[in-house]
Amino acid sequence: MVKAYDEDVIVEIVDLHKWFGNFHVLKGINLKVHRKEIIVICGPSGSGKSTLIRCINRLETHQKGKIIVDGIELTDNVKNIEKIRSEVGMVFQHFNLFPHLTVLENLTLGPIWVRKMPRKQAEEIAMHFLEKVHIADQAHKYPGQLSGGQQQRVAIARSLCMSPKIMLFDEPTSALDPEMIKEVLDVMVELAEEGMTMIVVTHEMGFAKKVAHRVMFMDEGVIVESNTPEEFFSNPRHERTKLFLSQILH
Repeated sequence: MVKAYDEDVIVEIVDLHKWFGNFHVLKGINLKVHRKEIIVICGPSGSGKSTLIRCINRLETHQKGKIIVDGIELTDNVKNIEKIRSEVGMVFQHFNLFPHLTVLENLTLGPIWVRKMPRKQAEEIAMHFLEKVHIADQAHKYPGQLSGGQQQRVAIARSLCMSPKIMLFDEPTSALDPEMIKEVLDVMVELAEEGMTMIVVTHEMGFAKKVAHRVMFMDEGVIVESNTPEEFFSNPRHERTKLFLSQILH
């Protein structure tokens, strides 16, 4: 059972707007995320889901509104951006592992270079998290020798090595074969049960039902609907949400 979340807000988004040229991709997003809360964001392709979570660690810059992460506002201040990025882990659709480094080397890179950690300590932490994602026996292999599901679990472990306060997942299973999806979702469920704050963009509705505190539906740059999983799936309020759910729930 996923634990209840703490009351204090760790991410606050106020009237967020984002344009790509003339395309208005995010239109006045307001969102508060509490510590230990798990939020699942779903919606059709092009609805702004990935852009929203990429704004939270400044992979995309917003043009209007505010993003405050753990008390720090995201602006052009490079020191603030670095501080926030060190606290926010991100797992992408594609694994973004360095192919010329072993799994262990991929995991120790951040702690050694960013956290200035001694190599031995970084390796101990890396092995701890490889065990956590059930892949410690692959530590000395290269990413190309692993399955997609294994590579994604390495990517999750790599983020955990930086001791993030928040984990962002951008469609982490959409590039995987069906039989590999479960092994990645199982690791994410374990993280949720341990109280990690998570914002997850996904169409894996079984995962949303199991662990989310809130499910959000985005379309055309706005949050159309936000509710508990029970209400979201059994009693969607908006026609757009109903249509979307009818297309993805079989």
